[in-house]
Amino acid sequence: MRQTYFITGISTEVGKTIISAIVTEALEADYWKPVQAGELDNSDSHKVSRLVTNNSTKLHPCSFALQTPMSPHAAAAIDEVALSVKNMKRPTTKNNLVIEGAGGILVPLNSSETIIDLIQPTDKVIVASRHYLGSINHTLLTIEALKARKLNILGIIFSGTEYPTTENIIEKMSGVRTLGRVDEEPYFDKNVIREYAEKFKDELTR
Repeated sequence: MRQTYFITGISTEVGKTIISAIVTEALEADYWKPVQAGELDNSDSHKVSRLVTNNSTKLHPCSFALQTPMSPHAAAAIDEVALSVKNMKRPTTKNNLVIEGAGGILVPLNSSETIIDLIQPTDKVIVASRHYLGSINHTLLTIEALKARKLNILGIIFSGTEYPTTENIIEKMSGVRTLGRVDEEPYFDKNVIREYAEKFKDELTR
């Protein structure tokens, strides 16, 4: 049965794109980034395409590619583009689909919609978390917001240096299971992504 996996982060720079590449590779899924703000020559879609090696994945174009590396609502205002959830049409595919959000789930798309409005009840949501001062609060708030919408949280993937006290209290207080972790690697290339994909495959599909 085809599934959609939505990768969201607790903030920016927490490892969403690397995690998206790992999940895409593990499931041999398609990948879609609804909105990209800035780095259009080296977008998240470009990065995922360089890291995935299976023959089944198709990368679908962004609905909106914005010039300025800012919150989507602000970047859209500069580009004089009107963002809306209804204009971010999910690609049609018979394959599993990985969707990567932008920033956190309450990042604004416009004056009334945020990234969380892109998530559908049938999606399996994966929360990307990384340790920093305030990350416990940000992770628990992200999970509370998802629960308030009655969305389906598959689990948390931690990235970066391991902090057991942080990770244990998040898991205990949220009641959300940890799918695994992505360590602070010297670099990420196709081989590293493939190794992580093998580690995560069972947790993602069980």
